[in-house]
Amino acid sequence: MHELGVTEEMLSLVVREAQAHGASRVTAVNLLLGEFSTIVEESVRFYWDFLCRGTIAEGADLHFTIVPAAARCRACGNSYRPDARDERCPVCGEALPMLIQGDEFRVESIDIE
Repeated sequence: MHELGVTEEMLSLVVREAQAHGASRVTAVNLLLGEFSTIVEESVRFYWDFLCRGTIAEGADLHFTIVPAAARCRACGNSYRPDARDERCPVCGEALPMLIQGDEFRVESIDIE
């Protein structure tokens, strides 16, 4: 359910930036979504379609690029791709890695007319 607030903020940012650049219409929003993010793509799409009605972003396509997770072991420094079911370091077995990518959600760019 937190996707509603996140999508509202995203729309506000997109509209503000588009207007600042003299746009009459937003045609697409390009997003980065981390593999381990708590954001659900389908929920963002649902809220987006509802929230952008009547704005210059109405009808804009959302394009998601999924960012794979990457971690670094706090104990041994090993960098690896964690598994959502088992994030332990494959070298030393440490169970609390530092996620270095894969939890992001952000607007990468917008396409405007």
